[in-house]
Amino acid sequence: MSGDAVLQLRQVTKVYGTGEGETRPLREVDFELGAGEFVGVMGPSGSGKTTMLTIAGGLQRPTSGTVAVLGEEIQALPQKALARVRREKVGFVFQSFNLLSALTARENVEYALQLAGRRGTHTRHQATELLNLVGLGHRMDRLPKDLSGGEQQRVCIARAIANNAGLILADEPTANLDASRAEEIMALLRAIARDFGSGVLVVTHDTRVDQALDRVLWLEGGRLGERAAAGSG
Repeated sequence: MSGDAVLQLRQVTKVYGTGEGETRPLREVDFELGAGEFVGVMGPSGSGKTTMLTIAGGLQRPTSGTVAVLGEEIQALPQKALARVRREKVGFVFQSFNLLSALTARENVEYALQLAGRRGTHTRHQATELLNLVGLGHRMDRLPKDLSGGEQQRVCIARAIANNAGLILADEPTANLDASRAEEIMALLRAIARDFGSGVLVVTHDTRVDQALDRVLWLEGGRLGERAAAGSG
């Protein structure tokens, strides 16, 4: 594994079902994500993009192959150890936001800090700093229902970086946003990769975001290929 790699998949295959019902969304996939790199995975609906993302984040296991996050192989870890990896090394940004509806933006981020092991009065200050960082300091006391889709996604990003994660995984982060808000979210994720040195992996159908990415990968038929991003060169 390269010294600056935050994620490495080697010969990763995922099989669902058996016999005539068998499907293989991933077939011997090799992939490496470097620190500070911002990479997108695109492909047809049902091509296995989310499967790849959830395997990378330890939310499900590959049928075969190895998965390493910040140098630690995770594919065979017990559930408790996998939870530790997700808590300490990985930040998730979801299309559906997954914010706690009864908590304000700041309380949602505070809760993420507590899950990461932070305690005491400092968590409120840290949550405030994180929301200021993502440009939402003026809305931190609002409930999710009072925030726009773009604002909710900013809370999700603040929550994802609360544990100083080396790996950020984003599942369709711009799917529910208009073009302007989508551009803002992608710029924010790029800034996180650049300023924090995190590797950021995005799965998306949104071709509007190509120019923000360092690399664009194409997943189809279980095979992962690479093409140049629109903004490269």
